[in-house]
Amino acid sequence: MEKIKGKIWVLINEEGKLINDIDTDQIYHNAYLHITDINEMGKYALGNLKGWEDFPKKAKKGDIILAGKNFGAGSSRQQAVDCFISLGISLIIAQSFGAIYKRNAINSGLPILTFPELDKNLDYFETGDEIEVNLLTGQIENLTKKMKFQANPMSKVQYGIYKAGNLFKYAK
Repeated sequence: MEKIKGKIWVLINEEGKLINDIDTDQIYHNAYLHITDINEMGKYALGNLKGWEDFPKKAKKGDIILAGKNFGAGSSRQQAVDCFISLGISLIIAQSFGAIYKRNAINSGLPILTFPELDKNLDYFETGDEIEVNLLTGQIENLTKKMKFQANPMSKVQYGIYKAGNLFKYAK
């Protein structure tokens, strides 16, 4: 599945700016770390991010998240990746990712792409738009607004891990 199509959620604050430095505690609060069933984790996604507490009730399988710089900063909390897998989020696009989060997402087979110029193009994306993303070329097409953008593509290894399902399956 080289291309992913879905409805987007643009993580912005009250001023309409991308939220930067969303840490793993905002993505998945430490109050729920005792939950070990990945199928239960989705209902707590973004539950500690002001203005986005109801995200799990509104998100649908196949949806795509757009975020600012340093998404997933902080601890190596695997639940911060697993909660999106649980919800069926098909892709996260951010200006940049926290290093540990990025590695955890790739290893788990959760597709992520960096789009460093997202903030400069924010006027062309709004929650509810439908986009199609080519993971190998990095091309993002906003189908709602009929516009194209360029993100950084996945590496061949990242794509291989994604196609296999996770790092362990890829290694086999």
